Amino acid sequence: MLTSKMAFQVNCSTESRPSLSENIDRFTTRFSSSYQPLLKELQQLPAQREVFKNIKNASAKLLDAFVDSTFKFADQRVLPSQSNFLPVDELNEPFVITSIEGKIPDDFPEGVFIRNGPNPLFGGLKSTTSIFGKTGHIWIEGEGMLHALYFDKDSDGGSRTVLYKNKHVETETFKFEKRRNKPSFIPAIDGSPPAIFLASMFNMLRFGKVNKDLSNTNVFEHSGKFYSIAENHLPQEIDIFSLQNLGDWDINGTWHRPFAAHPKTAPGTGELVVFGVDAIKPYLEVGVVSADGKRLVHRADLKLDRCTLLHDIGVTERYNVIFDLPLTIDILRLIKGGPLLKYEKEKYARIGVMPRYGDAESTRWFEVEPNCTFHILNCFEEGDEVVVWGCRSLGSIISESYGMDLDKSEWISGRLRSRGPVQQYTTFSSNDELLFSRFYEWRLNMKTGEVTERNLTGTKFSLEFPMINPSFSGFKNKFGYTQMVHKPASISSGMPKFGGLAKLYFDETSSKEGEQSEGHIKVEHHEFEGNTFCTGSAFVPKEGGLEEDDGWIITFVHDEDTNTSKVYIIDTKNFTSEPVAKITLPCRVPYGFHGAFMPVPIHK
Repeated sequence: MLTSKMAFQVNCSTESRPSLSENIDRFTTRFSSSYQPLLKELQQLPAQREVFKNIKNASAKLLDAFVDSTFKFADQRVLPSQSNFLPVDELNEPFVITSIEGKIPDDFPEGVFIRNGPNPLFGGLKSTTSIFGKTGHIWIEGEGMLHALYFDKDSDGGSRTVLYKNKHVETETFKFEKRRNKPSFIPAIDGSPPAIFLASMFNMLRFGKVNKDLSNTNVFEHSGKFYSIAENHLPQEIDIFSLQNLGDWDINGTWHRPFAAHPKTAPGTGELVVFGVDAIKPYLEVGVVSADGKRLVHRADLKLDRCTLLHDIGVTERYNVIFDLPLTIDILRLIKGGPLLKYEKEKYARIGVMPRYGDAESTRWFEVEPNCTFHILNCFEEGDEVVVWGCRSLGSIISESYGMDLDKSEWISGRLRSRGPVQQYTTFSSNDELLFSRFYEWRLNMKTGEVTERNLTGTKFSLEFPMINPSFSGFKNKFGYTQMVHKPASISSGMPKFGGLAKLYFDETSSKEGEQSEGHIKVEHHEFEGNTFCTGSAFVPKEGGLEEDDGWIITFVHDEDTNTSKVYIIDTKNFTSEPVAKITLPCRVPYGFHGAFMPVPIHK
C-alpha cells in the first residue's frame, strides 16, 4: 500500500535560490547533453560496445556482492496465532469442489468470486540486518496471490459445478526474483532510518525501483477486463479464467505513476475514476478513464502540499470525494532520521469535493477532525450536502512502529485493547483503542461550507472492509456490510482478524438496551463459530432481485482449530442465520485483503 516511485528529490528550502535537488538535476541534464553524443558514438563501435557491456556486468556483480555481504536476510518471527498469514503453494490445475454443506441457491449467479492477498515468495516476510541497522517487511507486503472460486451452471440451469484455483500475480519483479531464486529487494519501509534510506538507494541502483511490484490488494473490473492492483504500481490485467498476468495497464500509455487500489465507477456514465499517490510532487493526481477503458479523458494534479497515504476514493453523481489525512509519506523526514511513514495526529485533516472533471482550483475542501480512514463505504448527494460514510479510527495500523524496538505484534495489540467505551473524540493521551474502527458519517454542506460528523455505530465491534450492493455506488443506499474485528484474536496475534460480518441499516436506529446507542444505526451481527475468521467478503446481488438487500455475502473463512479453509454464502435477508452454503476448499487460503464477485458466464 505504499508508492514505489520514491525518487529522493526533496526541496529543503523555501528560498528562491535553487535547491540541492534542482542543482543535481541541472548538473545531470548538462552532463547528459554534453556527453551523450560521444557516448552514443562510442557505443556504436563493436569493441567499445563489448567493453561497456562488460563494465556494466562487472559493476552489477560488484554491487550485488556488496549488498549480499552487507544486508543479511532472515525470516521474520511468526507466532502460532499468525500461522494462516503464511504463504501457500500454487495449485497446478483447477480443483473441482465436491464438499458442500447446505445448498448453493438456484438463483445464485454464474461468476467468479476472486480475492487478492499477500503470499510472499521464499517462505514468508523477511527482515535484514546490516551495519546501518535493521529493515523489515510490514504485514501488508508480500507478492499478490489470487484465490478464485468459479460458479458454473449447466446450460439447462440445473446442476452446478464449482471449481477453485489459485495463482501468484506474476509482476515483473516477481518473475525477476523467481529467476534469481532468492530474496533480492531489501525491505525498505520499516526499520531504522539510515538502513531504510540505503536499502532504497541500493534497490534503485540495482533494479530501477525502490520496492517490489506487489499487486496484492484488490481486484476490479472495467469494460469487461479484470485487474489486480496495489498502491505501489500499475494495475495488472488478469485473464479471469486462467489467472495469467497479461501485463501492465497504463491506459494506453497515458498513466505513468502509482495507481491506488480502489478506483471507482462513476454512476451514470460507466467511466472509471482513478487516482495515484506518489512520494514526490505531484503528490496526488486524479484521472477519469473512458467507459470503454481506452482513453484517459481527464487528469488533474490536486496540488497537495504533502504526500498523504490515500487508499480509497468516493464518487457521487457529480463529484469525486478525496481524503487528505495526516497519515503521510515523507522522504525528508526519513533523511532527518524519522520514519518514512507516520500518522501525524497533530496535523490537519480534510475532505475534498471535486467536480468529476475538476482540478485543484475547483475542489472544495472541508476541515474535519483528524482521523485515519482507509475505506469508504459510499458517498452520495442529498440536498445541499455531500454525505460520506466510511470506517474511521483515531490511529493507523501501518504507522509509528517504525524504527522502534517494540515487537510489531505487541504494538498493534496495545492499540486494539479496550478499557471501556470508545468516546466520540478520544484524546491521544492513551494508546488504547486507537485502532478501533467505527462506522462514521461526514455531511459536507456545499452551500454553507459547514461540516457535521458523527459516529454511526457503537463500541461492541470494530468494523472494517465495507461493501454495498454495487448498483448503489454513488447513490443513497439503505444497507451496508462490513467485516467485524475479533478483538481477542487480533490482540493475541498482533494481526487483524475478522470473526464475523455486520449488516448496517442506515434508515433504522439502534434499539438495544444497555448500550450507548443514541443516534446510532441498527446493526445485525453474523458471528462465526470458534476460531474461524474471514477475509475478502463481497456482496452478490440476486438475479432478478427487487430490493437493495436481495443477495448474499460471500467470504473466504479459515478455521484455525482444524486448519480448514472454506467459502461461506450468507443470505443478507436472513443475515443472522446459518450460511446457506459452506464450501470446503482443497487447501489452506491465507488471510488476505479485498474480494469481488465478477458475474461472468462460465459454462461456455
